[in-house]
Amino acid sequence: MTKTKPLIIPKRQVMRAFEWVKANAGGAGIDQQSIRDFEDNLKDNLYKLWNRLSSGSYFPPPVKAVAIPKKAGGERILGIPTVSDRIAQMVVKLEFEPQVEPHFLADSYGYRPNKSALDAIGVTRQRCWRSNWVLEFDIKGLFDNIPHDLLLKAVYKHTESPWVRLYINRWLTAPMQIPNGEIQERRMGTPQVCCRSTISAN
Repeated sequence: MTKTKPLIIPKRQVMRAFEWVKANAGGAGIDQQSIRDFEDNLKDNLYKLWNRLSSGSYFPPPVKAVAIPKKAGGERILGIPTVSDRIAQMVVKLEFEPQVEPHFLADSYGYRPNKSALDAIGVTRQRCWRSNWVLEFDIKGLFDNIPHDLLLKAVYKHTESPWVRLYINRWLTAPMQIPNGEIQERRMGTPQVCCRSTISAN
């Protein structure tokens, strides 16, 4: 008798997610496991991850907090997930992104496929030739202060997938390990990580 998993996540999607994460490279998380280390036992590691994701028993480990200097002074905190967690995030991203992508505005460039900061600069440069004024603004501490309830409301609006909803919810509240080793809980905001898919569609 074959037992079915409560959450339907194709194994090939986990393998595809690993290939994306490997291509993006990146450093190790709190477990110090590199992509090469993960790949040394790839079949078992991917199966273990798929098994936990599809059974609903996957809980993200804390992200490693790394302080990155800002050009204008000060620092911003970058959250570095473990390799396996980056793969899990990519599994969800591959499912969720096609559902939410059509709702973004054409002038939205952040964390979108086939768009980059250079594309945004190119469009800005063209428009500067047509207008004699520019409006620039920045939202201070945007990613540090995003309310989880509003973010999840946007997620729920654009997907009915139970496992996409489940794991985005868990990632939002995943703790962060600061450089002195202390584990901090998070009740608002989202760490700036490599696999984040911005949810700001209208």
